[in-house]
Amino acid sequence: MIALQLRAQALPLTLLLVLGACSRPAAVAPPAMPPPREPWPQFAARFLEEYFKVDPRFAVEAGRHEFDGQMPDWSAAGLAERGALLKKLRAQAAVFDASRLSAAERFEREHLYTAIDSDLFWLEEARAPFRNPTWYTDRIDPDVYLNRNYAPLATRLQGYIGYARAIPRVAAAMRANLQTPLPQSLIERGIDACGGFASFYRHDVAAIFARVADPAAQQELAAADEAAAAAMEQLKSWLVSERAHATQDFALGEAVFLRMLHATERVDVPIEQLLQIGNADLERNTAALRQTCAAYLPHGTLAGCVARMQARKPAGGAVAGARVQLQSLREFVLSRQILSVSPDAQALVAEAPPYARGNAAYINVAGPYDHGVQSVYNIAPPDPRWSAKERAAYIPGQASLLYTSVHEVWPGHFVQFLHSNANPSKIDALWPGYAYAEGWAHYSEEMMWEEGLGAGDPEQHVGQLTNALLRDVRFLSALGLHTRGMSLTQSEQLFRTRAFSDPGNARQQAARGTYDPGYLAYTLGKLMIRKLRADWIARQPGAASAPDPKVYWHDFHDRMMQHTGPIPLIAGELLGPGERALF
Repeated sequence: MIALQLRAQALPLTLLLVLGACSRPAAVAPPAMPPPREPWPQFAARFLEEYFKVDPRFAVEAGRHEFDGQMPDWSAAGLAERGALLKKLRAQAAVFDASRLSAAERFEREHLYTAIDSDLFWLEEARAPFRNPTWYTDRIDPDVYLNRNYAPLATRLQGYIGYARAIPRVAAAMRANLQTPLPQSLIERGIDACGGFASFYRHDVAAIFARVADPAAQQELAAADEAAAAAMEQLKSWLVSERAHATQDFALGEAVFLRMLHATERVDVPIEQLLQIGNADLERNTAALRQTCAAYLPHGTLAGCVARMQARKPAGGAVAGARVQLQSLREFVLSRQILSVSPDAQALVAEAPPYARGNAAYINVAGPYDHGVQSVYNIAPPDPRWSAKERAAYIPGQASLLYTSVHEVWPGHFVQFLHSNANPSKIDALWPGYAYAEGWAHYSEEMMWEEGLGAGDPEQHVGQLTNALLRDVRFLSALGLHTRGMSLTQSEQLFRTRAFSDPGNARQQAARGTYDPGYLAYTLGKLMIRKLRADWIARQPGAASAPDPKVYWHDFHDRMMQHTGPIPLIAGELLGPGERALF
């Protein structure tokens, strides 16, 4: 999972999609617009500046630090203004004559359409700011000021103080916008996040900035943090009071879920076919696990096999273990020439802060306007409220953690964003897309095993496969929870029985599906990338007689990393226009 705050199997089903249809504009009726008065590059630059003004938080994450300390207007009026601006900019982009644009400019425009359509979907159709507290709490992570070394600490402190002073206004907008009754799982995630922020403001921030020898700034920091903590505590208390009225009405519904897939990923596939795809990959990975466990734990059960792998914990804990793993993974990626990457690239590892522990691991990556700034791979400790047994089980086994490190760092998100940040198109760099980002990182796990990581060690293969099964169950849970009436309990049980998740992780993963319906993107993206790889290799000279298709993987990976955005659009760039199977 990324926080830029953000990733072909042979299946019994062939889905033919027309890429031209996949990239059609969403059903937004633009007003009549005069012909453009500016060339496309000038318009693209203006789009970014106007977007940054309406969302300065996004600009800061991107590395535009002249916006430091500013936060968006998330009042109902501010959100309406944001929607109107996006529709206006989309209409202006549509005026450009495609025949007068270069191929790169046409791709960039299609990517821009997706960025706008995705934003508008969550804002106006899913109405996330009015029914989902995580729409806000996922967007107020102050990590950029605390840990991104883009400027001296004293400079970042001033940005942080501006951010903290805006938190009471953010909390007020959340309280005013959220329409009750709210779904229980969304309430609980909001309570955890708001409580985590309040604790973090009061107990952790001061130590980070303690080296700044400016008494006046320290007084401003203390006052801003206390006001921010109080605002978050009040919001938490209100959410706690809403437990009495909580519902189970978290589902988007089939029609809205399908529109989400088109608006955000340019994928147009019926739900029943998606269910077939997800079940097929779940069965494929389960069969591989069964075969591997026959060697790893002969005569044992699959659950016992996974438990054996999970019982061997990383020395010194997950954070210390991940630091060791990153060194060996970096050497493997470079020595095997998985893709082109600077040999000097490094990522840090840290414990996730209290407000961001809804998932076991994620990486905070630097923005495309930042230079020489390190990315941080965060690993969450167990929830202290859990039983001792559940806390112990939550710590991943060494083999499972290895493939999480593959996913987050080498050659997953960290390497992926080194490439995207270098993209000459800032639109491509800033909006990678959920299925592209998480699909690539998840694809990397299986690809690294196939490349020889672990040298055939069955324990490592069990670790890789349990990560794959977790993503398969996310895929099926997203579809089930939002389109087929699946309950949280049923989703949690699916994580326990088919992904062999520990109780705490299963609860977290099931709950995440209610407030993050797009988390099917991991398997969705992985399968599209594997199919695209097969199709691209088949077109290479001599591929039919090549003894091992892996000789083409480096070049495919490099070509893949030249683009970001919806994978159907990238397929059009790598394979040319036309009708083709995405899965």
